[in-house]
Amino acid sequence: MWPSSARRTASPSNCCRRASRCRPPSLGRPCPTPGAGKLSIRISAVRVFAIGALAALALAACASTSETHPSRTATEQLLVARAADRAVEGLTLPIPRGTRVYVDDAYFRAENAPYAVSAIRAALSEAGYSLASSKQDAAAVLELRAGALSLEQMRRVFGLPEMRIPINDSFNVVSVPELSVYSRRDRVGVAEFSGFLYDPATGAPLGAVMPMTGEFRIRSHKLLMIVAWGQQRIDPGERDPGDSWREF
Repeated sequence: MWPSSARRTASPSNCCRRASRCRPPSLGRPCPTPGAGKLSIRISAVRVFAIGALAALALAACASTSETHPSRTATEQLLVARAADRAVEGLTLPIPRGTRVYVDDAYFRAENAPYAVSAIRAALSEAGYSLASSKQDAAAVLELRAGALSLEQMRRVFGLPEMRIPINDSFNVVSVPELSVYSRRDRVGVAEFSGFLYDPATGAPLGAVMPMTGEFRIRSHKLLMIVAWGQQRIDPGERDPGDSWREF
């Protein structure tokens, strides 16, 4: 039998075996400790989860601005205004230039009537006619009437358009959103007005103004209900809709 001291030397204890597994650390590299690998894995998992959550929030984020709810949006109002400007381009009257003209808008009824009347007055002034402040001061009266001064919209959808489906006998409906591959939206401002001239003193006719017409169109496209291009709106001061109105 081996002496007790020899057996202890040949069979090291658990503590000695654990110590023997750890080699002398190299320069700048400490001896690994139990559980360090699991801790690093947990930290990496937390980082991945945090990055994924931030990415999901960024993709789901949206912005919405709503101040008031007028009957028409700014783009719709600008479409009609630009159409009125185009309708009066080159306006002339069948009377000599320099004649004092009173613009009578008593029968000119439209939602954007004040802008259209001002555009007509500006066109007459640019054409060389003098504007009178009343019928008594005028040599001719131009009485205006509006044929159209509004907005048209048209949508073409390849797929299922937005629908409302009745669900019971009480005619309650449920709205089904649009499910389309491609859609196109046209918005057109339309203006048409005309008038006639007469002598304010005698009421005798002096001539007529043929219908003046103007359009201003913008077009936008959407693919898979996500990818949009074309012109979505009009900016103040913009006079040219660009090429978004071209056929596609």
